[in-house]
Amino acid sequence: QVQLVESGGGLVQPGGSLRLSCAASGTLVSTSTMRWYRQAPGKEREWVGDIFIDFRTTYNDPVKGRFTISKDKAKNTVYLQMNNLKSEDTAVYYCHIPPLGVWGRGTQVTVSS
Repeated sequence: QVQLVESGGGLVQPGGSLRLSCAASGTLVSTSTMRWYRQAPGKEREWVGDIFIDFRTTYNDPVKGRFTISKDKAKNTVYLQMNNLKSEDTAVYYCHIPPLGVWGRGTQVTVSS
């Protein structure tokens, strides 16, 4: 059974940083595109970015230049480094494997002073 577990969310002040983790089991992060989404209160789920098998990354414009996706094959984990956080980044962040249709339960990120 494939599972994804996100962690690392929390409360951070504007301008601060957080690193989210997405630990995978039942599959290898090295063999699939891995994707991050987020969903803010009252809004639709929004794509954040992808990391591909060859480690290339792509990002949605609102986070480009501030967020970085990476992966560690040994730990079978994908990361989302978020810098210069803004209040509009407040959301539940989800990890997703598109080819398998698997989602994690999400982790809450709140950016507030």
